[in-house]
Amino acid sequence: MRISQLDGLRVALWGWGREGRAAHRAIRARLPALELTLFCSEEEADDARRLGDARLHACTQVDGASLAAFDVVVKSPGISPYGEAAQAAVASGTRIIGGTSLWFAEHAGADGIVAHTACVTGTKGKSTTTSLLAHLLRASGLRTALAGNIGLPLLELLDPSPAPDAWAIELSSYQTGDVAGSGARPDVAVVLNLFPEHLDWHGSHARYVEDKLKLVTRARPRIAVLNAADPILRGLAVPDGTEVRWFGDERGWHLRGDVLHRGATPVMDTRGLPLPGRHNRGNLAAVLTAVEALGHDAVALAPHAASFRPLPHRLQWLGERDGFGWVNDSISTTPHATLAALECFADRDVAVLVGGHDRGLDWSEFASAMRQHAPAAVITMGANGPRIHELLLPIARAGGFRLVASRGLGEAIDLARASLTGLSPRGCTPVVLLSPGAPSFGPYRDYVERGRDFARLAGFDPDAISTIPGLGIA
Repeated sequence: MRISQLDGLRVALWGWGREGRAAHRAIRARLPALELTLFCSEEEADDARRLGDARLHACTQVDGASLAAFDVVVKSPGISPYGEAAQAAVASGTRIIGGTSLWFAEHAGADGIVAHTACVTGTKGKSTTTSLLAHLLRASGLRTALAGNIGLPLLELLDPSPAPDAWAIELSSYQTGDVAGSGARPDVAVVLNLFPEHLDWHGSHARYVEDKLKLVTRARPRIAVLNAADPILRGLAVPDGTEVRWFGDERGWHLRGDVLHRGATPVMDTRGLPLPGRHNRGNLAAVLTAVEALGHDAVALAPHAASFRPLPHRLQWLGERDGFGWVNDSISTTPHATLAALECFADRDVAVLVGGHDRGLDWSEFASAMRQHAPAAVITMGANGPRIHELLLPIARAGGFRLVASRGLGEAIDLARASLTGLSPRGCTPVVLLSPGAPSFGPYRDYVERGRDFARLAGFDPDAISTIPGLGIA
């Protein structure tokens, strides 16, 4: 649905975060006289009223009946369409969409394809992958937009002038269905991996996978770039009209040990690249496959990965202080991500801080890994901290590692310091690693706020570590 098609309809906005405000501005740019209702909190309603938009009416109560009074509701990504109110409205005929859907519909060509777009999704590594893709495209001389879930809503780039030569777009599982529902087709869609995630939003792991894969199964990209090592992706039925290109397969871009190959040809050693974790170096293969899918020389561009600037809050080395190394991996919201982070520091003594908002994810695989590859200490915290602690307790008692419960991030840091103090040195600086494996909701608004607080508590400047390099058009 294009924005112009909202004219004459009863339209509401649901949510007033950055995405909601971007949707308001985009609709106003096309339809200045359209009456809009905003469903939001009291604080957000006050903020919206300060805009002075006489045709924007704030409402702080929302239920199925109030939503059903509208033909279209444009919701923010964090609001699940599977909630009771949303489902009741849909059953009454209301169409619920996201801003991502509006953007794609606005930019589709006559053939339905949004040209020069590469959309990246996956449970782990999608932000770094999208940013690295933008970096390599810019190295080729292309004016490239880096936007989406990474921190810049697409609707904030509704009518850029001049238009970018290429788009590197990160999509969360909250947004992939919006692309599918827009009726537009991405030029290239990249799916990195699939692990249990966001079960509170999707309702089940099966629905999470289904929603994530809508970027391929329903959005029908011109080319789908898929991970050959992921069993779900290997078995995926791809729609007619979509070409598949695999990465992580010996016939395409893949890692052999630490060396990046294209087919049988070695291209470069990845050990010196500023890509934390083997999974991120493996995702370089996904980036180069996408570069080729967009029609560019990936072999020539691969060496430019050496000048990439890592993203904040993603296995971010803050520095050394008080005899410890400090690593901010606040973006980690699954146990799989925490295991990947620990793998990066297998040669060091590590105290890892885990726990946060409890979405009911299964930590048994993490616990099993602790039997063989435990860090020096695990500090639990947050709402699911007690559940994780109970699961790990018999393993820790068997002598694998120190296990300590904390009441919050500040205490967790103090306990991490204490746990690492006095250990026999292993030749490298011991590391305090924030890799929670869970969202931040409760004490913090989001993972960024949590990561900034970790940096502050560790003695680093939060502002100096928080900028996302290259966001926007360059």
